[in-house]
Amino acid sequence: MTKYSIIAQVIVALSIVYVWIFRFDNIVKEFSQYGLSDLTRSIVGSAKIALSTLLVVGIWYLNLVLIPALLIAFLMLSAQYFHFKVSNPWQKHIPSLLLLTLCFFIAAVSLKLI
Repeated sequence: MTKYSIIAQVIVALSIVYVWIFRFDNIVKEFSQYGLSDLTRSIVGSAKIALSTLLVVGIWYLNLVLIPALLIAFLMLSAQYFHFKVSNPWQKHIPSLLLLTLCFFIAAVSLKLI
């Protein structure tokens, strides 16, 4: 692991925790706008918090990094899909796009591709 990968892991984890805990009212509005159920929102939120925790634990246990990074990347790709589906402005796309990019970077470092 490089120090840049560790920094990326912490940024992704803290960003997800911040949004899903401290900006939850915004999450409720967005999932409603996307036509997704409360159950779906709860599953996605729980998954993101758990995967973020694994990214942080992966700082010390390197074998825990790849799968959470790829799963979070999938969730961020899904977020991009829903932003496009409801024609959100580009400003709404940027956070999930940034986290998607960071997750791909983390996965690539984990696979020793970079």
